[in-house]
Amino acid sequence: MEKAVTTGITKEQRLPTRTMLAAGIAIAVLVTLQVVYAATADLRTDEAYYWTLSKENVLSYLDHPPMIAWVVRLGTAIFGDTNFGARFGGLLAMWIALALLADIVWRLTGDRRFVLLAVLMPLAAPEYGLFASRILPDVALIPLSLAMVWSLVRLTESDDGRWWLAAGLFGGLALLSKYTAIFFAPAILAFLLVPPWRTRWLRSLYPWIAVVVALLVFSPVLIWNWQHDWASFKFQFIRAGADHGISARTVSDFLGLQFALVGPILFPVALAGATMLAWRGYRRRHPAFILISTCALVPFAYFLWKSLSLRIGDTWPMLIWPFAFAAAAINLAEIEKERRSGWIYRTAEPWAKAAIALGIVLNVAIYYYYAVSDFAFAATKDPVAKEAGYGEIARRAKATADQVGAKWIATLDYRIYAELRWHLRDSIPVVQVNERSRFIGFRDSSSAAMKSGIGLYVDSMPNDGNVIETKTLAVLRLVGQADRTWRGVVIEPFAFKTVTGWTPELSPPPDSPFYRWRLLN
Repeated sequence: MEKAVTTGITKEQRLPTRTMLAAGIAIAVLVTLQVVYAATADLRTDEAYYWTLSKENVLSYLDHPPMIAWVVRLGTAIFGDTNFGARFGGLLAMWIALALLADIVWRLTGDRRFVLLAVLMPLAAPEYGLFASRILPDVALIPLSLAMVWSLVRLTESDDGRWWLAAGLFGGLALLSKYTAIFFAPAILAFLLVPPWRTRWLRSLYPWIAVVVALLVFSPVLIWNWQHDWASFKFQFIRAGADHGISARTVSDFLGLQFALVGPILFPVALAGATMLAWRGYRRRHPAFILISTCALVPFAYFLWKSLSLRIGDTWPMLIWPFAFAAAAINLAEIEKERRSGWIYRTAEPWAKAAIALGIVLNVAIYYYYAVSDFAFAATKDPVAKEAGYGEIARRAKATADQVGAKWIATLDYRIYAELRWHLRDSIPVVQVNERSRFIGFRDSSSAAMKSGIGLYVDSMPNDGNVIETKTLAVLRLVGQADRTWRGVVIEPFAFKTVTGWTPELSPPPDSPFYRWRLLN
């Protein structure tokens, strides 16, 4: 089995002072932008939703395992219910991920130049650079899955089976972060079965105990699902199984997002690096190369396949690219060792450096556009702009509620529900009256208000013929309107209607239209 030589630094492996200074400045600038953006940018809808989850003490949730709520709770416990407080845990997790990524590459190359490349690649990718300040389940999944892989790289170095147990621990924690951690299972199986060591490790107790450790760590989600008719797993299977027919548009959307969020040069560089490292790893049966490259390529292949018939969310592939960045850096080190003369080998490192340089410029430009400038470009299609302006809607909703004497606010969309709760800080109860399966086990802070007075229904327009009007005896009366805007551009109009003659049921039966979640569009 091949092992990296990590003792001693050759002249070629030393980083010139000028390079170290430039890299240090770039890292400092990008991290500063992350912190400033985290503190100043309004929470997007999913971020506000995760904040609402953090206010509940339950084992798990319908649409996500509990780690994201714990991460948000950590930040708000330190910095309060502020933009930075909600995002701090995620920022900390991503900085830990950079440290793990650096150590993985160091252990497999022993070369500081490629360690620096591996650290700069994610910082140069907008999704992991500036937008690393977003709070998402992936910000916990990424460092924990990297920690799992780091443990297995340590196993290849030491041949000590106890590292399997650490991998099982981190693997279970990764599953507690996001169900897509299951995509790493093929890489672990290949790591176990393809190299020559497979017979020895299959006969050892360590890998099997590691599986037990992972399941024990993941047990809160299993217990919650067992208690609630496997609701979370059913929800995810519906999402994964959605099929709207073959569409070139969804494929192009998926690939276009990767060029935009990873980088127009960095995306192909990272993908090519992962592919080439896989070729090297499987040809040599090198366990670490197999593990890292397969962690990137299997989920990429899955999402590419699903994009034939389903729109892939912008955050779904986030788990791919840290491993692809590691693979690209390690592959560059292998190219240098081979000293071949083909054009691929001559241009690989310059392309990687160009990708990083362009990525840093893009991050700074994106920050300037969203945080400094006041002009709007294609606002109704901009993913950030499309989720902006809820603060004004919340203020107008509260003022309207006070004016008409409403004691609670009703919504039919988890995004609106989350944004209203975030901006109003529970100064008036806000209830999403449908999709109540999202709120299994949540505390009841609304029943008294709903029984004692009228409500205010808040929704984007047009909102006639909704489930409240068609499935209940409620009387809705229009009492106000407002536009949700971003930099003077109307994103969507909202309507405010009083709700009388009906009290929502917070725990409806599973066959109720107010319990079930809506299928993907």
